[in-house]
Amino acid sequence: MKVTKRQAKEIVALKQLRDEEIDLTDIPPLKNWNEAVIGKFYRPRKKSLTIRIDADVLAWLGMQGKGYQTRINALLREAMDGRGSSRKRRSVQS
Repeated sequence: MKVTKRQAKEIVALKQLRDEEIDLTDIPPLKNWNEAVIGKFYRPRKKSLTIRIDADVLAWLGMQGKGYQTRINALLREAMDGRGSSRKRRSVQS
């Protein structure tokens, strides 16, 4: 979406204001937060790498259909967050 010259000027003017100086009176107050979702639009930055995985592990991931890289990431994130195992975490040495 292209920004018009007028919109660009408004953006520059808003950036120069402190938060308290911005007029929010035309925005209706949100009264019900029951449907609110935290982190809905959060997308972590991805980084490309080469990794060697045992053939049987890769075959198991592939049998579950497309998206094996996404599943690998989800499994690693679960382990990172401590949800992947009840075993005591071991520190990784470089």
